Amino acid sequence: MTFIAQLQRSRKQTQAFSDLIFRGCLSLIFIVGGLGHFVEHRQMLERIAESPWANTINTIGNPSVLLWVSGAIFVPAGVALAIGFMTRLSSVALFMTLVPITITLHVAPGHAGPLFKNIAILGALIHFAFNGSGAICNRPRVSFSR
Repeated sequence: MTFIAQLQRSRKQTQAFSDLIFRGCLSLIFIVGGLGHFVEHRQMLERIAESPWANTINTIGNPSVLLWVSGAIFVPAGVALAIGFMTRLSSVALFMTLVPITITLHVAPGHAGPLFKNIAILGALIHFAFNGSGAICNRPRVSFSR
């Protein structure tokens, strides 16, 4: 086997695990953050009240209810993403929930770090929405015919 062929084989093997690791790491922010919507509910309401978009958030709905709803989406969709179950659907659900949060809480002076973190996360969700679970969960079926 040539050196190039060995590199290509190694890349295919590690790609399967990199998809799994990428999905697992990405899902943690939603699982932990979503649980925070329940456990740190009062602190999150205070952060919302301090947002320059607080009036807009109140127009959309009760901030407390919005926190409960987003947490109720983040946790199960994050778990589904982590285990590769309905990856495309969970990625879209997380994306659709994260966009309004990003706009209302992070498009503000002094929030460049959280804004660009969320933009990177949205990009990762787009990746999984289009590509599915990745190599480990999307292995082709073995065929013995040529």
